[in-house]
Amino acid sequence: MSDVISEYQKWKQQGDDLRLKAKQAMESRFRELLSEAARIADEYRADFGAVLKPPSAVTAFRYKAHAKAKSKKASKPQQLAAKVETAAEKPNPKIGRLQKRLATGKRKLEEAKAAGKPTRPLEDQIYEIEDELRLAHG
Repeated sequence: MSDVISEYQKWKQQGDDLRLKAKQAMESRFRELLSEAARIADEYRADFGAVLKPPSAVTAFRYKAHAKAKSKKASKPQQLAAKVETAAEKPNPKIGRLQKRLATGKRKLEEAKAAGKPTRPLEDQIYEIEDELRLAHG
């Protein structure tokens, strides 16, 4: 019986070690991808003079812990969007607010199109927000 217990304890320790290594690998890969995305966005802005906008899935990213999962502090979507935008320099808070308003406006526009409602006021609003973003970027 003692043999089974010691084997189980070894197996459990190996599982814990593997879990820790996987966690570290995922965190490292996540940071690498964010850094690469930020570098590409900076290069795009420098080469083409326009902001490379992250997909709506990224700007609308919400982390929700499952009921069974341990309670952990989730990162804010604005922080994620800011890291994607640029890792080297601090983002302008005004730009972050404008991007959030733009994402909300685009979502509302899609909802209005799906419902068959007039879209002209929303299109105008999106145009104005995009114009403000262009001015804020300089």
